[in-house]
Amino acid sequence: MELPAPLSLLTELASLSSAFIKQADRKLSVHGISFAEFMVMHHLSKAADLTMSRTELADAVSLSPSGITKKLNPMQKLHLVEKEVNQRDARFSLVKLTTTGVEIYNDALVSCIHCANDLTENVTGKQLNTLLEIFAKLK
Repeated sequence: MELPAPLSLLTELASLSSAFIKQADRKLSVHGISFAEFMVMHHLSKAADLTMSRTELADAVSLSPSGITKKLNPMQKLHLVEKEVNQRDARFSLVKLTTTGVEIYNDALVSCIHCANDLTENVTGKQLNTLLEIFAKLK
């Protein structure tokens, strides 16, 4: 049975995403991080003062609150991120990208760019822009 086009799109996106993540994980292993950790660092790098609440960060990387905690604990041990106490509410913790985290992120960013370029080498700039427009509509 042939799948309906929207479901075919979903399965193709899932397959492509998995393949990219595997390739990115291999390239990022030289930096000692995974693609999932890179994404955490990426979102923190774009945040004001390199800091986000755990909740915002969990939402940004599509993890549950417990999932982001599990992801952050080893990153904290490696001094990539640190917890900060919110001055207004001690129950509301913040996560900050450390100086070490910034350095590793910047190095890993170069590896990710190479990985993305390899993945899209057979796609034109115009095709990439069209895909990005389509993905924006799918969000």
